[in-house]
Amino acid sequence: MSRLGTVLPRLAEVIASRRSADPAKSWSARLLADRPLAAKKLAEEAVETAIAAVQGDRAALIAESADLIYHWLVVLEGMGVSLDEVAEALEAREGASGVAEKASRSV
Repeated sequence: MSRLGTVLPRLAEVIASRRSADPAKSWSARLLADRPLAAKKLAEEAVETAIAAVQGDRAALIAESADLIYHWLVVLEGMGVSLDEVAEALEAREGASGVAEKASRSV
């Protein structure tokens, strides 16, 4: 298993533990208390990650990816979505053509 596979659940637990923390003292608690802010930060980090990739800036891509994953985990926690639920959705797509899978979605 990759190190990311062990870090994600640990970070998710830390974020969950911040739910009852003081938002004035914990960024995670503040984001969990303000879903629109958490979603905005997630979107901001996604754009910054994409920009780093387009620019070919490896160091920025790594740093922005870490920020993106952190904010993604906060949004999941805020919505009560577990990593297992996300894994289940990914597993359901295994072996399927990405083009066919995307076409099957009702968007």
